[in-house]
Amino acid sequence: MTTTQSHSACILALDTCTEACSAALSYQGQVFSQMADAPREHSQRLLPMVDSVLKQAGIGLDKLDAIAYGRGPGSFTGIRICTSMTQGLALGLDLPVIGISTLAAMAQMAITEHQAEQVLCTIDARMGEVYWGQFVAVDGIATLIGEEVVSAPTEVKLALNLEQPIVGCGTGFDAYPDLLALGAGILVLNAVKYPDARAMLKLADVGIKAGFGTAVDELEPVYLRDTVTWKKLPGRE
Repeated sequence: MTTTQSHSACILALDTCTEACSAALSYQGQVFSQMADAPREHSQRLLPMVDSVLKQAGIGLDKLDAIAYGRGPGSFTGIRICTSMTQGLALGLDLPVIGISTLAAMAQMAITEHQAEQVLCTIDARMGEVYWGQFVAVDGIATLIGEEVVSAPTEVKLALNLEQPIVGCGTGFDAYPDLLALGAGILVLNAVKYPDARAMLKLADVGIKAGFGTAVDELEPVYLRDTVTWKKLPGRE
């Protein structure tokens, strides 16, 4: 898939944090992307997707300025795959990286492609819980209200303006339909069920310009639950 979008830097974005797997590349004002709903196939699918978007753009990895990665929250295994592959690519190329929230990526897609102004993003966290975050559009950019949280669905508390339409995104609404009772104005956007690397590009471009890019050794996945610890590749302190 190819679309036209204004990006000054050449950024590769990767995400495997949910059931979906996606890769996207911004190069010379164009966006090249691939996405698949492929649970348990992320480790086999992601690198071929990277090769595909690079071939679509007609460039090699040496043209990249940075790599954006889905930092979570989401599947523990999926987050590990995304961070490990990002680490491997960035180390070999000596590139800066920037972590993008999966919840923010969904909110950005809702804002960019569906003109949403307020977004409640949810991901089924299993164990009777949901990962969630609330976002508003500020100059077209998904901006978090408060913090991203993992909690029981009954503990989700809206800080959004209930007098304005609220778009709901993500698998949490499928797993916990009672979330719709939070506000009469919530409209679930089924077209944005998973994070998409395409939306990560815009957030990454803004973040890098604001100085949020880091060295790969400072890569930080976000699990929201404290039961998982990120392990760097062998030999990296």
